[in-house]
Amino acid sequence: MSTPRHHRLEWAGQELWLLPERALWWPARRVLLVADLHLGKAATFRALGQPVPAGTTVANLARLDALLAACPATQLVFLGDFLHAPQARTRAVLAAAQAWRESHAALAVVLVRGNHDLRAGDPPPSLGIHVVDEPWPLDEAGDWLACHHPQRLPGKRVLAGHLHPAATLQGPGRDQLRMPCFCLDRTGPDDAGLLVLPAFGEFTGGASVAPAPGRQRFAVAGDAVWAVP
Repeated sequence: MSTPRHHRLEWAGQELWLLPERALWWPARRVLLVADLHLGKAATFRALGQPVPAGTTVANLARLDALLAACPATQLVFLGDFLHAPQARTRAVLAAAQAWRESHAALAVVLVRGNHDLRAGDPPPSLGIHVVDEPWPLDEAGDWLACHHPQRLPGKRVLAGHLHPAATLQGPGRDQLRMPCFCLDRTGPDDAGLLVLPAFGEFTGGASVAPAPGRQRFAVAGDAVWAVP
């Protein structure tokens, strides 16, 4: 793994790497997890008459390429919202996705359906993506679950997306700085909890997550991830 400034999170005997690329690497299981790709979001806005720039799909897939080159993953799990909307199913977007998939043909890819997937529809079968509903077990015992919508499940450790979480830092005066973040809510003697990943896709926005008891936030800025005090 070539990313030197990730944050290593110890949770229930497992080491999870929170990556500055806004993804999660689970070395022991060789699984890479990504939330909220939203392919074709810019194309959707252009279809609605909004003059937003093109190229975000190619840029997002190139970032995925770089991650897969750095992580020896055998499985890639999308935590929902692979395509943004029905209007995202353009020839250019689907062709880019097809070319990306063909370059990673040996990789097992799973999509946990999110709210946007329900509207956009499942990816084309030619992409070879296994599509499942939440919660989906990441381990044989079912103690670790992949979801799109954040949820607390008794005795389980849940990895989710959907919120596009961000941490807002306060500076002198009225200065504020908002950055994407990983958000971990972990309470209880069984070490259960919920880890929400930041949105991977460009052009996706974010929602500030406030401090709370039992909550840890890990901000992403540039090539670094660090725990927010």
